[in-house]
Amino acid sequence: MLAVKLRLDGLTVAAVSQRTGLSAPTVSAAWKAFREGGWAAVPVRPRGRLKGQANVLDATVQQLLWDALYAGPAADQPGWNSAGLAAYLRDEHGVELTQRAIEHWWESERLKHEPWPLEALAKQRSQRGRWYRQSVAPLFAKLEQAEQRWQGGVRKVAHPHRLVYQLYLHGPRGRLWMRCYQHPPVASDYLTAMGALSSKGPVALVFHGAWFSASPEVTAWLAQQTMFWLVQVPADSSVAS
Repeated sequence: MLAVKLRLDGLTVAAVSQRTGLSAPTVSAAWKAFREGGWAAVPVRPRGRLKGQANVLDATVQQLLWDALYAGPAADQPGWNSAGLAAYLRDEHGVELTQRAIEHWWESERLKHEPWPLEALAKQRSQRGRWYRQSVAPLFAKLEQAEQRWQGGVRKVAHPHRLVYQLYLHGPRGRLWMRCYQHPPVASDYLTAMGALSSKGPVALVFHGAWFSASPEVTAWLAQQTMFWLVQVPADSSVAS
């Protein structure tokens, strides 16, 4: 279903494949079925392995992952992505994990976050459509490269056993990067992530969940930036819902 919805939003087969983890032929088949027979014709199959087939990460490896997420990545990285975590575990602890295994673990720990289909707002005749056309589209028009366009936010994760606040970022092709905290992020936490992004060249960040005008440190930093643009998602826009 998600693959078809993303195609309806205008994404290419390749982009949908990257976003959902489905193969290109699977995406094409679902799209073809929808065009020929509507939603009822779209095959819906459970994703992933059947219960009992997945390789469950042992407690030691899971703790290593949590320790890394709470400690943060190297200073030049805005957050951890699955490739970075896999390399860290391999190089520092001799643990071999695939990116897909880490992403499955993220999902099981409620850390997985999907990017918002911002481009789909362009033609919407609504408050959030107007917000996108006025605040985001002109900036994205100046920054044509995918690696220059980021979105992100902050949230408290509904985790059953841990206190987790997550700063999430989506970069090129919707790839997820994150930093996790045992307390609500403070100004220095946001500045660390935004500083790492700004070091990569001209970047725009569409952000939800924090109102930085209340932070003198963040506003002072933003005022000094000439190649970093922050667009805050209005709290009442329902963009991130």
